[in-house]
Amino acid sequence: MENFKKSGMFSVIAALGAIILVAISKFVGYAISGSAAMLNESIHSIVDCSNQILLLFGDKRANRGQSELHQFGEGRAKYFFSTIVATMLFFGGGALGVMEAFEKLTHPSHEVENSLIVIIILLFGLVIEGSSLRIAMKEIRELNTEKLSIMKFLRESRHSEILIIFTEDFCAVIGLLLALVGTILTKITGIAAFDAISGLLIGLLLMGAAIFLAKEFYSLIVGESVTTSDLNKIKKAFDRPEVSRLIDVKTVHLGPTEILVAAKIDIFDQKENESYTLINHIEQKYQRK
Repeated sequence: MENFKKSGMFSVIAALGAIILVAISKFVGYAISGSAAMLNESIHSIVDCSNQILLLFGDKRANRGQSELHQFGEGRAKYFFSTIVATMLFFGGGALGVMEAFEKLTHPSHEVENSLIVIIILLFGLVIEGSSLRIAMKEIRELNTEKLSIMKFLRESRHSEILIIFTEDFCAVIGLLLALVGTILTKITGIAAFDAISGLLIGLLLMGAAIFLAKEFYSLIVGESVTTSDLNKIKKAFDRPEVSRLIDVKTVHLGPTEILVAAKIDIFDQKENESYTLINHIEQKYQRK
């Protein structure tokens, strides 16, 4: 087992602090405006706060170490809690937002009051969420040592918290922009339907993110092997004069930074009495990769 990369939890803590500030401002904005878009953004913030708390709890469980019941530790706890975040909170929050926006869209008396204050709150949210997104992007760059594209890195990364935080921050920024456009159009035209439509789009955005995340986390919970590049690093560790050939090697992630490696090798006859020492040396070599 090996820590190939850092844990990626700093972005979770940074996001939690940012979301609490934004959530308070959004609820104030909704209370004084009645905006459907602001309501959806408020729901989004509740979802985001719940996300961070669950991810932190999952990280605590994942770090509990080995036990008689869980002899390989509980590293996959992060994947379990990340799945809850994706399926229940993201999708549930998005579905609730869609229903609320649809009701506003079909309600003839729907109005948006104090739109200027709403715009200021949305701009404030953009600054905070944009800062959180930059932190997530910085952490991705540190983890993305192979310089992959963002989408490819997210698909190949076994760090579920990074996947959730980036998706969450990205959706937050897009959602705020949609709410801002809807509010401005409503203020200019006096047509409240623009506000409701932007709220509807925000809800659909959350539901789409939930489907994407659920698909990724299903694969992680079932058990994914290491990436191709990490597998090559592990195979190179068996490139030793004592090893005749590497017959097979299988890997599975026990958590974002823990890997179980099972290998079958041929050792030259004259080196068989050194097999225990050889295995230790091989393990030490790929741990340094």
